Amino acid sequence: AWPHGWAMLHMLKLSVGPKDVAQLRAIQKLRAVADPPLRHQTRMTPKRREEILDGGSIYWVVAGFLQARQRIVDIIEDDWGDGTHCCGLVLDPKLVMVQARATKAFQGWRYLSPEDAPADVVEGAVASGMEALPPALKAALREARLI
Repeated sequence: AWPHGWAMLHMLKLSVGPKDVAQLRAIQKLRAVADPPLRHQTRMTPKRREEILDGGSIYWVVAGFLQARQRIVDIIEDDWGDGTHCCGLVLDPKLVMVQARATKAFQGWRYLSPEDAPADVVEGAVASGMEALPPALKAALREARLI
């Protein structure tokens, strides 16, 4: 049982724009410098804040595949820059690669239970199966929707 009666919870979000995780990383690096802290702004504030802040991450769907995650370190009141209020998900700048899986498009964000979250890719581990393919070949197969 968790100390406050809740369990850790993650969020799932489509990364709109970036064609791969490297591009997402580059965009975030620029944003972190231009307008700190690094955060993702969203219209709806999660109602399950405490569960998310208890070690939860945002899992990014990039180019149709759930591929990476970032720890959510805070959830703040924010604004779009024109005075319109929104929610800011303050993110750890480190993007952690996860075992990729195809994910259909959806609007907004979704809660993601720890049981349904993909495992992190362990750096230095011996890859097998799809993970053993060269990155360019995997990208071409994904683009052709063969994986």
